Amino acid sequence: MPRKQFDLIVFDWDGTLMDSTSTIVKCIQASARDLGLPVPGEDAASHVIGLGLYEAMQAVLPNVDPKYYPRMVERYRYHFLSKDHELTLFDGVAEMLQELSASAYFLGVATGKSRVGLNRALAEAGLLSMFDATRCADETFSKPHPAMLQELTRELGQDMKRTVMIGDTSHDILMANNAGAAGVAVEYGAHPADQLHACNPMYSAKSVQELHAWLSEYA
Repeated sequence: MPRKQFDLIVFDWDGTLMDSTSTIVKCIQASARDLGLPVPGEDAASHVIGLGLYEAMQAVLPNVDPKYYPRMVERYRYHFLSKDHELTLFDGVAEMLQELSASAYFLGVATGKSRVGLNRALAEAGLLSMFDATRCADETFSKPHPAMLQELTRELGQDMKRTVMIGDTSHDILMANNAGAAGVAVEYGAHPADQLHACNPMYSAKSVQELHAWLSEYA
């Protein structure tokens, strides 16, 4: 059967494949609380998910003394490490990835996580061998800069026009737009649907099951 639109499918991790949004929000809030800083609300903390960790701390509390950002990162990591073993993939993710892999798509991850954090999460989820290439925020420019997608397509010898980026934040869709890739949004993660739609994704899925069905039909 002829391939439809894409050869390379790149996923965000947190809030797209892993059900981790609420945990990340609580860890950002806890890191600010530990240092006696203003505690950001849920909406503000959710909005910075997907950025590199240092950039996220700058964005969520832009008016504090910059000396606090490295300390916030350290406190965030402390809290997240105590929780991340409890996190699980969204229902249906493992089956979707297995089907895509069996259909000979190249699969990638582009994430705001660190390399150590992503490798640990992949191992916990039993997905270390599932992806052909991955990029993390401590290896290159943070989203929405196009570098992650540029580097993934270059590493795998793929055409950006036949690449789709799937994510739960506007940072993901804007990265796709900036790179010249297609962008597909999922509405069950960190950013509300109206923010995602404002970035003009080619499709927006309300669940993993909807995403899986769309990829099976149109990817």
